[in-house]
Parts: sequence; C-alpha cells; structure tokens
Amino acid sequence: MTGFNRSQFLTRAGAAAGALALGNLPAARAAEPAPRGDAIEVAAYYFPQFHPDRRNDGWHGTGWTEWEIVTRGEPRFPGHLQPNLPTWGLEDESDPRVFERKIDAAAGHGLSAFIFDWYWYENETFLAGALERGYLRARNNERLKFALMWANHDWWDLYPHKRAMPLYTLLPGAPSTAPESFRRATDTVIERYLGHRSYWRLDGRPYFSIYDLGALEAGAGGREQTRAALDDFRARARSAGHGEMHLNAVITQWTPEPEKVLTELGFDSATHYTWIHHEYDALTEIATPYSKLRQLAPQTWARLDRDLPVPYIPTVSMGWDPSPRTAQSDVYEHLGYPFTPVLTGNTPGQFRQALESQRSFLLERDGPRVATVNAWNEWPEGSFLEPGRRHGMAYLAALEEVYGR
Repeated sequence: MTGFNRSQFLTRAGAAAGALALGNLPAARAAEPAPRGDAIEVAAYYFPQFHPDRRNDGWHGTGWTEWEIVTRGEPRFPGHLQPNLPTWGLEDESDPRVFERKIDAAAGHGLSAFIFDWYWYENETFLAGALERGYLRARNNERLKFALMWANHDWWDLYPHKRAMPLYTLLPGAPSTAPESFRRATDTVIERYLGHRSYWRLDGRPYFSIYDLGALEAGAGGREQTRAALDDFRARARSAGHGEMHLNAVITQWTPEPEKVLTELGFDSATHYTWIHHEYDALTEIATPYSKLRQLAPQTWARLDRDLPVPYIPTVSMGWDPSPRTAQSDVYEHLGYPFTPVLTGNTPGQFRQALESQRSFLLERDGPRVATVNAWNEWPEGSFLEPGRRHGMAYLAALEEVYGR
C-alpha cells in the first residue's frame, strides 16, 4: 500500500478533522449471527504493484514495477535487514502461471482468500493486472477465494521519496469516490467480480472493504450522500443477483468518532490494514521490537471489539519496514511516512505467537470467526508471507501450524 492519509503520518499526533454534520439517516443494519465452532477463515491482503501498468509506464518508464524499489533497499542502521527479496525471483504477477504457484502456496498453508488492494482513479482501474490477468486466469483459482479492498487513498510518488521534498500526489483519492465515479467503480465491481465462483463471501454475502472513509465522504459530498451511495451500491448488487453485500470499513487510530461513522454509514464490519494503523504512537525507536506491537495488538482488538457497533475483524502484521521507498542516500530518521521506525525481530516464531493470540481472541469472543493478515506481498513495506530468501516458507509454515485445516 501507499495509502496513508497525509495528516495521519506526517506528524506524530496526526489527529483527523471532526465528523461532518448529519441529517436524518436510517439506522445501520444489524450484524448477522456469528458462525459457531472452531473453523476460522483467514484472508491475506495482496498488494498488486509487481506487474507493468500503463500509468506506471508513463511516470517511471516502460515496464517499471516496484521490484525496482525493493531490490535497491539497503541497511539504514545497525542490524537493519535489507534488502528483502523473494525466493521465487522478481516475477510478473499478471502471468497466470506465476499466480498459480501463489494460490497453491497460500491455499496449502491455511489461507482462505486474498483481499486485493483495488484501485480506481479517473474512472478506470489501476494495477488491476494481478487480479484480472493473473488470479482470474489462473487454472486453480477455485482453491483460494478473493475479495476487494477499495484502496481509495491518494496515490503518492514514493519511488523513491526524498526526505527534503514534500510528498507529491500523482492521483488524488477523493475524486475517485465522487458520485459519478463511485457508481462507475461499483458497477465495475458488480459486473466483473462479484459473480465469480471464487468471490469471497461472509455468511453468504460478498465481502467488499473500503480503505479511506474520509476520502469516501469527501468525494461523495458528505455523510448523508455517502450513505445513499452505499445503499445504492447494495441495491444494484442485489438487482444483479448477488444478494446482500457485506460492507467492511478500514479504521485507524485517527478515524474520528468511529462508532458514529460506522453506524451512520451502515457498515457491516470493521477492521484495520496493518498494526501501524492503531499502534503508530508506540513506534518510539527507529528500530522498534516487533514483540512490542505483538503484545499491544490483543489489547487493541479487545477495545475495538468492545467499543465498535459492528463486528470487528482482527489483523496480524508480519512486519513493517517502508525504508525501500525512501532515497537510500538520505539519513533514515523518524519523520513520517515513509520515514518511519522499522519493526525488528519479526521472526517466524514471533509471527506465530501473534497468530496464536489472534486465534485465541477469535475463539474466546462472540463474533465472526474471520481473521486478516498483512500481507501476502507488501515487500516495500516489509510485510510478506510470500517466501523470501531469508526465511523461505517459514512464515507460511507458522500460518499453517496455527490455522491449517
């Protein structure tokens, strides 16, 4: 992901603005009963910037992918483990034969689904080749479900980012959710994806997540308009024969009044994308121990599960290290994304402990047996289940030991 709200990550405090004024809105839909038993579905986020795309060709040169950034990562402080490189090489994820191996590895180690970061700017998709040419054309895609998280944030030029320069927005996020664009985007979702045999459903309902609630409301023109647009999306999905949608919201420590927002927009569940979204203030050292956030995460899950008006889906992060996206010649200090502290000591054993805590949380609470992991392939942010040269399949093995069927 490149998607961190500018006001969130450029300062330590990063408090967001207050909620918009409201009219009379219908109440949120009641959560569906949670499934019983010990079975847990686990979905990993998938970041699709490892195949050529027309827009990237124009910005960075023909055939550019973010492997160019990943391979240039260098150690920036003592003990810093860079570069992180994949065991399978610098593959083109839009090749269905390449994706077949990803599916087999994911499904064979306990994953239920990939949640693709899905981008829509200027009334068309961006970075959709991994999903549309890779996954959807893979011969074995019935083994692993897929869903979408609409990553409707500003798209910054981070390739690489120099600390002396302001972050430059290549594509703003809010216009992508303006009424006409929102309808075209969701029509595309309905027509291209929801009817696929492998689209992921929770309680029989297609799962669709939205990343940036602030951009969503800004594009729609306010909260009442946003609720109307979401309700219309649900109605069009029903009319197309896909049944009721399961709409999920990504929230962060900077989401203002999340209880009110989730209720008034009618979301069915909430989650977050990475631990950093709720534990950013705990990053007090440039090399912050992974174990510190691993121990904080269950407290955050419990608080959110208690306070939110909709079911909460907990996430585990495998790691955090956005340093490849910074100019490697710059001194690396805590300045705000992508110059943030790095999680260190995120060994497969530590990751397994995090998954065990997540599983225990899900089995002990009354709620849906669903978990997410960040991420399958966030190589430029240091969070990846996909086999790497340093630990091979060890993170996937940890996942299988905890969640394997």
